[in-house]
Amino acid sequence: MRTLRRAWRLRSAKVSLAVIGVIAVLAVFGGVLAPFDPLKQDPNTVLQGPGAHHLLGTDYLGRDVLSRLIEGTGRSVVGALEAVGVGLAVGVLPGLASLWLGRPFEWVLSRLADAFMTLPYIVFAVAVTGVLGNTLTTAMIAIGLILAPRFFRIARAAGLGLTRAQYVEAAELFGASRWWILRTHIWSKVLPTLAVTAAQATAAALLAVSSLAFLGLGVQPPAPTWGGLLSSDLQYLAQQPWAPLAPGLLIMIAAGALNTLADAIRDSGAAEIAPEAVVADPGFHYEAKEDAHVPIPAL
Repeated sequence: MRTLRRAWRLRSAKVSLAVIGVIAVLAVFGGVLAPFDPLKQDPNTVLQGPGAHHLLGTDYLGRDVLSRLIEGTGRSVVGALEAVGVGLAVGVLPGLASLWLGRPFEWVLSRLADAFMTLPYIVFAVAVTGVLGNTLTTAMIAIGLILAPRFFRIARAAGLGLTRAQYVEAAELFGASRWWILRTHIWSKVLPTLAVTAAQATAAALLAVSSLAFLGLGVQPPAPTWGGLLSSDLQYLAQQPWAPLAPGLLIMIAAGALNTLADAIRDSGAAEIAPEAVVADPGFHYEAKEDAHVPIPAL
């Protein structure tokens, strides 16, 4: 948690969180903030350019583009969070459990992780939606399963060194349960690394949601999504060459903010240990050295 607090002091983290906060507000209150009904068609205003009445113009059915972008934010963000949630649930717990459940269990999970890492996520998502149904939840479960091996490897690598720490061995000798050790000594130290991975995975999942919506998978028209708007705009480039800029920039800004936040958390984890932080933690034994850094597993 100390790493997350240090990350908040960085300007890049504050800017990223501000951008993510705006996107979160649009995702939650998009229906209220949209100036027009995103599904209302107006044949008299087809393919109009940006103006005072329609700030980003209208599409090929006369629908307000800004309203559709705002309304589509919720579906795009929820889809990305669903995928990351599945990846965390399927990857983190088995990754930490493999540290104690023996070599056979570890070998089986590692082979499953290797198998899923070889699958192209778009092809796998298309196959899953074709078999189980073309819905956003189905597509995001497929993307989450592709993300799970990343969380499995990161959680296991981050926790592997901690299981051999002296304070963990001492806790085991005193009869502490593995669940208590995991919750007390390991989870708080693994959390910053998982936060970095989760931020990066959310950016990747957001791009995956947009890619699938671009292909017509996950969310069915006329419900708006960022990728769906980008797909429909590409069909009318001759009339509106600027139309793909708005959804494209929104996708790029959201993914960039998440990756910048991940970099800020990683930089904070590698920051120099402050003497006052060592004093504040009586359970932390530290020998003063120059250029001492907190080691974190490489992603």
